[in-house]
Amino acid sequence: MKEFLDKAKQWLTSTFDAETQSEIKDLIKNNPDALADRFYKDMEFGTGGMRGVMGAGTNRINKYTLGRATQGLSNYLIKSVQKEQLSVVIAFDCRHNSKKFAKIVADVLSANKIKVFLFEDLRATPELSFAVRHLGCDAGIVLTASHNPPEYNGYKVYWADGGQIVPPHDGGIIKNVNALDFSEIKFTANEDLIEHIGKDVDDAFINGAVKNGCLSDEIDRKNLKIVFTSLHGTSIISVPEALAKAGYSDVHIVEEQRIPNGDFPTVKSPNPEEPEALKMATELANKIGADIVIGTDPDCDRLGVAVRDIDGNMKLMNGNQTMVVMTEFLLKKWKEEGKINGNQFIGSTIVSTELVNDIASNYNVETKVGLTGFKWIAKMVRDFPELDFIGGGEESFGYMVGDFVRDKDAVTATLLACEVAAYAKQNGSSFYQELLNIYTQNSFYKEHLISIVKKGMNGAAEIQQMLSDMRNSPLTEIDGEKVETLSDYQASTRKNLITGEVTSIDLPKSNVLIYQTANGTRIAARPSGTEPKIKFYFSVNSTLGSIKDSKVTEKALDDKIQRIIKEMKLN
Repeated sequence: MKEFLDKAKQWLTSTFDAETQSEIKDLIKNNPDALADRFYKDMEFGTGGMRGVMGAGTNRINKYTLGRATQGLSNYLIKSVQKEQLSVVIAFDCRHNSKKFAKIVADVLSANKIKVFLFEDLRATPELSFAVRHLGCDAGIVLTASHNPPEYNGYKVYWADGGQIVPPHDGGIIKNVNALDFSEIKFTANEDLIEHIGKDVDDAFINGAVKNGCLSDEIDRKNLKIVFTSLHGTSIISVPEALAKAGYSDVHIVEEQRIPNGDFPTVKSPNPEEPEALKMATELANKIGADIVIGTDPDCDRLGVAVRDIDGNMKLMNGNQTMVVMTEFLLKKWKEEGKINGNQFIGSTIVSTELVNDIASNYNVETKVGLTGFKWIAKMVRDFPELDFIGGGEESFGYMVGDFVRDKDAVTATLLACEVAAYAKQNGSSFYQELLNIYTQNSFYKEHLISIVKKGMNGAAEIQQMLSDMRNSPLTEIDGEKVETLSDYQASTRKNLITGEVTSIDLPKSNVLIYQTANGTRIAARPSGTEPKIKFYFSVNSTLGSIKDSKVTEKALDDKIQRIIKEMKLN
C-alpha cells in the first residue's frame, strides 16, 4: 500500500491542478482501497487502445493520462516521421468529457507544433479512420470508450494508413509515453495550428460508405422496412443520412434513443451485442412490421442486426452470423461481376467463426486470420497491397467492407446488411433464410461467448491465474471429444495433445488459448483488452440436411455448448 501512496502523493505537486489534488487528498484520507486501484498500474494500450474509468490517477482516464499519451505520441511522430509539417485528426463521441478531452489532446499536439484537424462535434469512429487518409494526416485519435458503461472513456490512436496502431508503432509510442514524467506534458495550445472540420469530411465519408455498401442497382431498397437505433450515440449523425442517400426510404428511428447522451438512459448497456439493448427497437419493429432492426454502439463501429426467423419472430443475429451472411453476399457479387481472379482475400480473427473460412474457400478466395481486433485486419490490407480486400469481420459485431475505412465500420456495414435483406426479400427469401442456406451448403456453426467480470487489482490477478491453469493443466476432453490441439498464442506454439507434435504460430504474441477437437469443437480464452473481463468463446458445428431441421439442429448445438460450460464450471 505504501508504494501506491507514494505514487499518489506525486499527484499532489504543482504539476497537477487543484481539482485533481483535492480528489487525491480525499482518497488518501477516506478510501485507501480505491486509491490503490487508481495507482496500481498505468493505463495501457490494449486491443482497442487505452480505455478506462474516468477520474484522477495513473489507472484512470483524465487530463494527465491523456496528455501524457499525447505527448508521447507527439515525441514519437517527431522522431519517426520525417516531415516538415506533421498533422493529426481528432474525433470524439457522445461520452461525458469526450469533447473536453479532445480539446486537451488537440492542445498538446499543437503545443508540439503539430497541425490538428479537430471535428467540430461528435463523429463516428469509422469517419475518423476515413479522415486520416482523406486529409493526408500522419495519425488520428478518437476519444471513445465504445460500448463500455457511462463512467468510462478512452483514447484510440490510428496511423497514417487509417488503421489502429500496430507494431512497431504501438511499441514505439508506448516507449515514448513511459519515458515521460507528467511535468513534461506541453498543455499550452497553439490555436493557429488547430482547424475545425465537419461537413466536407462528412459528405466524403458518407459518399464512400454508399459506394462501398450498396452493391447493385437492381435492389429494391424502397420495399425494405428498417428500424434503426443509435442507442444515444454518434451514429445518428451518419447512418440515417447514408440510408437515405442509398435509397432506403422506409426507415423508422427509435426516437427515445435518438439524442446523443453519455448516460445512455434507456439501456443498461449501450452494447448492440446484447438483446436487451435493442429491446425498444425490436418492439417498434413488431409494432410496424419491420423486416430488419439495426442498432449501433456509441461510437458507431459495431452493429447489431435483428431479423425475422422462419417463424416470423425478431431474432438478434450474433456477430459471426452477420459476418457470414455479409461475406457470402460480397463474394457472390464479386463472382457475378467476374472480379475474382485469385488476387482477393477475406479478413477474420482467431476467435471468429471458422465458417467464414469455408465460405471463402468455396469461391477460391483466401481467408487471412489475425489476432483479435480490427487493427490486425487493417494491417493485412497494408501488408498485402497487391491483393484486393473484399471484406472482413470478427465475432464482436464488427465488419469492414473494402478498405476505404481501415476499422470496423457500422455505417457501411449497416448499408450492406440492408442490401442483403432487401435483395433477399425481393427474391422471396430473407436475411435469416440466407443464413440457413449457408448452413445447409456448409455446416451449421453455433457460437457462444461468456464474459466473466473480475474488477481491480485482485481481479486482474484472478484472470491471469485462470489462464495459467488452462495453459499448464490443459483440458484433454471437451464434451466427450478428445482435444486434438492446444494453441497458445503467448508461447506462439500449437501442440497436438494426442501425438505431442509442436508447431509454431506465425502471429504476434497474445495471451490467447484455443482448444480444438478433431471435429471442430473449439474453446478460446483471452483477457479483454479494454475491460476487466476474461472471455470464453465456444464454437460447435453439425451438418444441416435441410432447413426444416434447423430448429432441432440448433437446439442440439446449444445444448452441447451448455454442457461444455457446465463441464468447465463457468455457470
